[in-house]
Amino acid sequence: MKLLLLSLTLTCGLLAQDPFQVKVSGHGQAMILIPGLSSSGETWDTTVAHYQSRFQCHVLTVAGFAGVPRVPAPMLDRVRDGLADYIRKNKLEKPVVVGHSLGGFVALALAAKYPNLPGKLVIVDAYPFFGGLSDSEITPAKARENVAQMRQYMGAQTQDMYERYVKSGVATRMMVTKDSDLDRIIAWGLDSDGTAVTDAMCELFAADLRDDLANIKSPTLVLGTWIGASQYTDRQKTEANLRRQYAKLAGVEIQITDTARHFIMWDDPDWMFGQLDRFLGLAKTGPVR
Repeated sequence: MKLLLLSLTLTCGLLAQDPFQVKVSGHGQAMILIPGLSSSGETWDTTVAHYQSRFQCHVLTVAGFAGVPRVPAPMLDRVRDGLADYIRKNKLEKPVVVGHSLGGFVALALAAKYPNLPGKLVIVDAYPFFGGLSDSEITPAKARENVAQMRQYMGAQTQDMYERYVKSGVATRMMVTKDSDLDRIIAWGLDSDGTAVTDAMCELFAADLRDDLANIKSPTLVLGTWIGASQYTDRQKTEANLRRQYAKLAGVEIQITDTARHFIMWDDPDWMFGQLDRFLGLAKTGPVR
């Protein structure tokens, strides 16, 4: 019975007020995978295929995104605390937590507030201070001012304006290389709740976890990329910003790809899985270049 439960694939039917839905598959040590803004848990399909023979994969889709009913703000705090409850309720022992973009921020927030719950962390192109992504010198106060303007603009959008913006790909074209992947992101965006997207984005860009990183006990691998944002950065600037932002996270390992855009798991899965395999102790080689 225990082995049957470990290998069971299911979708947890959650109540509307729950901050995420979860799909579980595979067997072994628990691995929690958190997608980014407006993204479905399907972001991780190839990752699950790679790891489900060795890990029990718990794949989240955050409330308000990709067809999941939204929850009231503050969204990200609800997801963080709900994830802590989920780990306790399901008795997950030191799960590996993998987060992409907004999901990476949630993984950091979880490990900073509940340092004894997660095992290793893998942060895929995410920052503890997203407000400093394009301007490494910006202050948190100025970032909050920018967010107030962002909320005013996004809050004034009609549904038609929101859908036209999503369909344009203006914010997502640079995130992937393949047109088919862009189509997937756009479809998820159209199936997301505009209010939830506004809440999540504003909360993300107003938050600053840099000092809180000192609380984290988990070994952490950060995977960064820059080519999709080459209009305001390059490899050297990206690495410098990552090292500044993660300066208070003891023992953090930072690796940067020169080939993949924001969705690293799609653009260069061999590089990403090579990094994860080594970090998770599945390969005995040095850092993948």
